[in-house]
Amino acid sequence: MNKRIQRIFKYIIKIIMIIGIAVPLLCPHIPINIQAAELAENNLSAKSALLMDADSRRVLYEKNGYQQMPMASTTKIMTCLLALEQADMQDVVEFSANAASMPKVHLGAPKGTKFYMGDMLYSLMLESHNDTAVAIAESVAGDTMSFANMMNERAKQIGAKNTNFVTPNGLDAEQHYTTAYDLALIAAEAIKNEEFLKIVNTPSHSFRDIEGNRQYAAGNKDAFLSMMNGAIGIKTGFTGNAGYCFVGALKRDNRTFISVVLASGWPPNKSLKWKDTIKLMNYGIDNYNYRVIFNDINDYKSIEVINGQRKYVQTYIKGNVSTLLSDKDVVEYVYELPPGEILEAPVQENQVIGRVKILINGEEFQRFDICTRGSVRKIDMRYSFRRILKKFLFM
Repeated sequence: MNKRIQRIFKYIIKIIMIIGIAVPLLCPHIPINIQAAELAENNLSAKSALLMDADSRRVLYEKNGYQQMPMASTTKIMTCLLALEQADMQDVVEFSANAASMPKVHLGAPKGTKFYMGDMLYSLMLESHNDTAVAIAESVAGDTMSFANMMNERAKQIGAKNTNFVTPNGLDAEQHYTTAYDLALIAAEAIKNEEFLKIVNTPSHSFRDIEGNRQYAAGNKDAFLSMMNGAIGIKTGFTGNAGYCFVGALKRDNRTFISVVLASGWPPNKSLKWKDTIKLMNYGIDNYNYRVIFNDINDYKSIEVINGQRKYVQTYIKGNVSTLLSDKDVVEYVYELPPGEILEAPVQENQVIGRVKILINGEEFQRFDICTRGSVRKIDMRYSFRRILKKFLFM
């Protein structure tokens, strides 16, 4: 009887293992629950991947996240952001011969066709039209080279210092590259723009050219929007050099995550980018929550003052910060004060005398100034005379 029970138990274990393997493969839209210790590099198909806290811009996970990679149509995130910042939705965009010559995927509008900028941005982000990207760039900057210079300048402002744009559409080009980290920074900046969010979350958009000669339709190709609760975009991409790419964003319980997967397979493995993205997002959801890591310290410590009319001055630290942390994150505080924790008079009120550095896993995350509360004058003749007179009168 015991042997029979053991055999039944073994069969049950095998069935559970088979189900555990089969469900993710047969149902790729079902969220795949990956715990912190299980998200190793070999869990992802992408050659480069990264998960970022959109609010603090802190990297929560990366696999070759700082390696230069081609980015395909995820380039259009910057194209759209720049157009929103530099142009008006009612600006007229005219297709040049250069724009009309772009390969598929394209809108297919003939040379000379005019549209409103707003409609072009839906064409750009929903259908990823390559000709539309060029038309937008030429409308904003005059030509694609000047627009690429604007893209690179904006990238540097955002902090994406290891990125170089050559085209506005992301078609394979020499020296057109980014990193998963830089692309996450650009995406985090883009989703701060409400019009950008509206565009990338729109299921479909119909429009006509300004003359009303032809009607066009753009349908959103971002399947991730329907895969997870709280999904908010952002952009797919594919070229022969870049492979399948995707930049995603998800907001849940006041936590906003940015995921980037680059070179996540080649045809026919079109769905790998979605699986990689779901793994990254679930990793963030399961392991990271907001925690307060620093609050104002109104009375930090008294600091000795030499040659001053007072022997000590009180200090304070003003700063409040909370961030996403996992149970494995280590937060440290490094307080930097003057040598020997001694100041020399005179000391001004609210004078910065040091700082506190907040480290997460050994890397600086934030810093706040240590300031004086009150002032201390230097000893002078008048002060000395008053002290002597007071002592004499007391005696």
